[in-house]
Amino acid sequence: MSQWEKLKQLDTKYLEQLDILYQDENFPMDVREYLAHWIETQDWEKAITNYSMATIHYQNLLDLINEQYSRFMQEKLFICQHKFKRYRQNMQAVMGQPQPVDFERHQNVVQKLNALKNAVQAGEKELKFLEEQQDEFDFKFKTYKFQESNNSEKQKAEELQVLQKMLNILDCNRKDVLQKFAAFIKEAEVLLNTLVKEELADWKRRQQNACIGAPVKVCLDHLEDWFTACAVCLFQVKRLLKKLEELGDKVTYDKDPFKIERPTLEKHVKTLLTNLIKSAFVVENQPCMAPQSKMPLVLKTSSQFSVKPRLLVKLPEVANHLMKVKACIDKSSPNGKGYRKFNILGTNEKAMNMTDSKFGGLCVDFRHLQLKEQKSVIGGKGSNETSLVVTEELHLISFETELVYQDLILKLETSSLPVVVISNASQLLSGWASVVWYNMLCSDVQNMTFFSNPPTALWSQLSETLSWQFSSNTKRHLDTDQLDMLAEKLFGPQENYADCYITWAKFSKENLPRQNFSFWLWLQGILDLIKKYFENIWNDGLIIGFVSKKRERKLLKHMQSGTFLLRFSESSKDGGITFTWVEHLPNGEYKIRSVEPYTKGHLTNIPLSEIVRFYKVMAEENVPEHPLLYLYPNIPKDEAFGKYYLDSDADVQLKHNKYLRTRLIVVSERPSTEIPPAMIEEGLVDDLPMLSATCFDYLGFSQLSTT
Repeated sequence: MSQWEKLKQLDTKYLEQLDILYQDENFPMDVREYLAHWIETQDWEKAITNYSMATIHYQNLLDLINEQYSRFMQEKLFICQHKFKRYRQNMQAVMGQPQPVDFERHQNVVQKLNALKNAVQAGEKELKFLEEQQDEFDFKFKTYKFQESNNSEKQKAEELQVLQKMLNILDCNRKDVLQKFAAFIKEAEVLLNTLVKEELADWKRRQQNACIGAPVKVCLDHLEDWFTACAVCLFQVKRLLKKLEELGDKVTYDKDPFKIERPTLEKHVKTLLTNLIKSAFVVENQPCMAPQSKMPLVLKTSSQFSVKPRLLVKLPEVANHLMKVKACIDKSSPNGKGYRKFNILGTNEKAMNMTDSKFGGLCVDFRHLQLKEQKSVIGGKGSNETSLVVTEELHLISFETELVYQDLILKLETSSLPVVVISNASQLLSGWASVVWYNMLCSDVQNMTFFSNPPTALWSQLSETLSWQFSSNTKRHLDTDQLDMLAEKLFGPQENYADCYITWAKFSKENLPRQNFSFWLWLQGILDLIKKYFENIWNDGLIIGFVSKKRERKLLKHMQSGTFLLRFSESSKDGGITFTWVEHLPNGEYKIRSVEPYTKGHLTNIPLSEIVRFYKVMAEENVPEHPLLYLYPNIPKDEAFGKYYLDSDADVQLKHNKYLRTRLIVVSERPSTEIPPAMIEEGLVDDLPMLSATCFDYLGFSQLSTT
C-alpha cells in the first residue's frame, strides 16, 4: 500500500490537516493522488542538493501530468482534463527553478556562509584556549610577584626566564589569533560584497522586472537567511574582539598586538555590520493602489495605496526593539520649475514587527497612505511648467528608521522605485507606460530626470516586456509570430527586428499612421478587451490575435473552405476583434472574407463564442449560411468553441432586454463586387473590404441593431 493510500485512511482530524496542507494549488492534491507511485519512488532528498537531478524530476513531473491530461481527453473526462491543464500551467509559472548559473551562484553563497561560520566557531575555540593560557601566565606572574621578596636572585632569574617564555608563547598565540580573525573578517567582507553587489542587486533588478509583469520570483527568504547569517557571524566576531580587549586589559605588555591591531579589526567589523544592515533595509512590496495591482508604481492623488519596507536582518533582539519607520516623499526631488510636490496623508509612521509578514520577517506594512498635491505659490494648484508632462514626472517614496543594537546606533533609509503620480484615471495608461519604459531600461532608482532625455529601447528588450503585459494579466504570453506582427507595425517589413530601436515618443506618445492613438494605447485597449470579454478563449490559444493582413491571407488561402481565424483590429483604439475566413470557388479561385471588428459595445451584449457560433452570411435568395466551419488550421468550430457556448435561451438574453426570449445572431450581406485574387496575390490591394454585420433576433430575423 502506498504512503498516500495510508494517509487517506487516517482519522478525520488528521485528514483535515492534510486538506490544509494541500490548499495551495502550487502542488495540488489531485496530482499527489494520480502520481502517488511515481512520487514515492523518487529520491527527493538528493534532488534538493543536485540541480541536474532536480531538473530531471521537475521535467518528468510535467510530462506525467501531461500524460494524465491526455488520458482524461481520451476518456472524455472534461473537468479532470481542464484541471490538469491548469496544473501544468501553474507549475510552469510558480515552480520554475533557478537556472544552473543561479543555482551554482546560490550554492557558492551557502558555501561561503558555512566557511565563515566554521571559521568563527574555530576562532572562538582558539580564544578559549588563549584565555586559559593567559590565565595560567597571569597566575604564575602574580605568584612570582607575591613571592618575589622571599626568593633568591637565582630563583628570581629562573622564574623570570620561565615567565618570559610563557609570555613569548602568549604573544605568538595572540598574533596568530588576530591573524585568523583578520582572515575571516576578510572572508566576511567578500561574502558581504557578494550579498550586496550581486545577490541583492540581482533581486532588485528582478523586482523591477516583476513590477512590469515578468514571471520571476522575488521572494526575499533566501536573502533574509543569508543576510541574517552573515550578521550573526559579524556580531559574534564583534563580541569576540570585545573579549580580546578584556584579555588585553588583564594582561598587557610592550608592543601588545591586542592594543595595536585589535582596534583596527574592530573598526572594520563595525563598518561591515553598518554596510550590511543599511543594505538590508529594502522595499519588499512597491507602492501600489489596490484596484491596480497589475500596475504598481502608478499612484493617484487622494487614492489609497500600500507599500511594505522590510529589514532582512532578522535577530530576536532587533525584533524586540521598537523600530519606528516613517514614510516621506521626494526628500531630494529635482528642483525644476513647476515640478509638483506632495504630502503623504494617513498613518505615515508605524513600528516594525513580525506579524505583518507571512514568514516572520521584520517589516512594516503601510496600507492606507494617500498623496495630496501641495498648492503652488506661483501658478496655483497643479501648475506644471516643466518640459515633462505629468506622467513623466518621477517621485520617490522613502522610509527612515533607527536601529539600536548592542553599541550600534544606525540611521537606516531606503526608497521605493520611482512612482508616477496622476490626478485622473484617464492618465493611468500613460503613467503605466512611463513605469514600464523606466523599469525596462533603467536600474538607477535615483534617476528622477530619466524622461528629460529618455533612452531608446531595442526591440529585443521591448518585445519581451510586451509579452509580459499579456502573461501577467492572462495565462498566455505573446509568441514569436505575434511579436513579429507588432514589430512590423512599428518598423515596417524587415527580416530581423532584434536590433531595431524604438524611441519613447514612438512607443507611447506619437499616433500610429492614419490613426488618432499611439501604439501603447492600442495595445492596452486590446488587453483590456481580452480581460473583460474573452480571457478564457485567449488563454486556450484560440485567438491568433496579432497577425498582419498579408500573413493572414498566406495562412488561409490553402486551407479548406470555411477555415477562419480570429485577429485583433488595428483601427480600434479601445480594442476590437474580427474573424477572417476563406472560401474556395468552383473555378479554383479563392476569396478571403472579413467582418467589421467587434468592440466593447458588441461584446457586452453578445459573447464572442456566441458570435462565432451563430454568425451567418446571406447567400443567394437571402438564404443564410454558416461560413465559419474550422478554426485555423483545421479544428471543427464546435470542438474549438463548444465549451464556451451558452446552453439556454435564458443565458443569452441581453442584459438590457431581459424580457426578450430570443437569441441574437450576427448576419452579413455578401459584397456586390469582388476583388480578383490575382490583385491580392500581387500585393496590389492592402486592405480587403470588410463585411458589415447586422445583429438579428434569431427566431424572427427582426433587425435589432446595426454595427
